[in-house]
Amino acid sequence: MKIDLTAKNLEVSDDLRRHIEKKLAKIEKYFEKGVPAQVVLKGEKDRQIVEITLPFNGMFVRGEEATSDIYASVNLAVEKIERQIVKYRTRFQRRKREARQTARAVPSPEQVEDDEPRIVRVKRFSMKPMLAEEAVLQMNLLGHDFYVFISADTEQVAVVYRRRDGNYGLIEPE
Repeated sequence: MKIDLTAKNLEVSDDLRRHIEKKLAKIEKYFEKGVPAQVVLKGEKDRQIVEITLPFNGMFVRGEEATSDIYASVNLAVEKIERQIVKYRTRFQRRKREARQTARAVPSPEQVEDDEPRIVRVKRFSMKPMLAEEAVLQMNLLGHDFYVFISADTEQVAVVYRRRDGNYGLIEPE
């Protein structure tokens, strides 16, 4: 696993670097060799924040934790990622198993369980290119927490969203 370590307002000791490598080695079995792990450490007044992002099967898994101890934050973030991977793998295996069973016999509507989230509504709408500020205004007018639009700057699909702190975020493709 290739670890890209970034620290903000925090000194990274050799012990901390070894601790991060040791914890990430614990979950390395779930990933391909040489997968890049992005680790961001942030030091604030009384909080030590750790963000770990890893690519997994065409998506990303991310664990973020904040405690007063940086080592505890690393441990909790790695545990969170491991739980996400296990959850994804068991869900994938269950769906695969159910697909095989469905191919054998189609169940009646009474036999289908609703324990999995499913798509219950599809919306289609035309998108016109706009600036991020205009998209935020549109999002607020609609009363939504996010808004998908085509960026006038990049001419690609982008998303603006309301953050927990009341500010806004912008997601753009690389």
